[in-house]
Amino acid sequence: MCWRKINVTYLLSRDASPVLKRLAESRTLCAFDFDGTLAPIVDDPHSAGMREVTRALLAQLAGLYPCVILSGRSRADLLGKLRGVGIAQAIGNHGAEADGVDGAARRQVRRWKAEIGPQLGPLPGLWMEDKGISLAVHYRKSTNKPEARRRILRAAEKLDEVRIVGGKQVVNLVIAGAPNKGNALVSEKKRLGCDWALYAGDDENDEDAFALNENVVTVRVGRKRESHARYYLRAQSEIDLLLQRLVTLRTP
Repeated sequence: MCWRKINVTYLLSRDASPVLKRLAESRTLCAFDFDGTLAPIVDDPHSAGMREVTRALLAQLAGLYPCVILSGRSRADLLGKLRGVGIAQAIGNHGAEADGVDGAARRQVRRWKAEIGPQLGPLPGLWMEDKGISLAVHYRKSTNKPEARRRILRAAEKLDEVRIVGGKQVVNLVIAGAPNKGNALVSEKKRLGCDWALYAGDDENDEDAFALNENVVTVRVGRKRESHARYYLRAQSEIDLLLQRLVTLRTP
């Protein structure tokens, strides 16, 4: 993906107020990544969850705007984290899993796992997370993270029909040509009849959505020079401020 130099604006600044007001006055889809955006990053992904205030605000938001969550998690895992919130859709596996799971994709991922498992198994601090139609190789607990990442990438590059997507101390392996978060966001915007969309994320697998430029407000959690996002939040905790502002602007 080619990077282009763009001016980025702090979304909660006075300069960005007209943007949020326009979203509140339009038929707007509010879309969010989960880990690192709605929920803080934690060492064990299975224990990740939203703060209670975030959950309450997201439930309020979902009553005012159509809301979808786009995550690298499997859809079943994601739905468990969102139980009771009332969102319009949850899409897992980096945009590829909106409902059922393709059997051929599952078989492909099982082949990848069998192929690279023996190569990576001896490395301390690494573990593979099988998400059905993608693999995540985590190296957060490795004592030599640069070497661990190099070894993972070297093994992954030999796999067939794979797209490698980086992340925060994780390497994601997805089926080449599978829908990504950008594809999923465009599809949901059209399905729900929205004129505008807001998308907030925090990682490399969000860049496919950040690169969209037609009536999409793209927000990165944490400012980064090499990103397509046009707006940013300073920290994950500020997602609550954004949700509250969107609720307030839409509430009579």
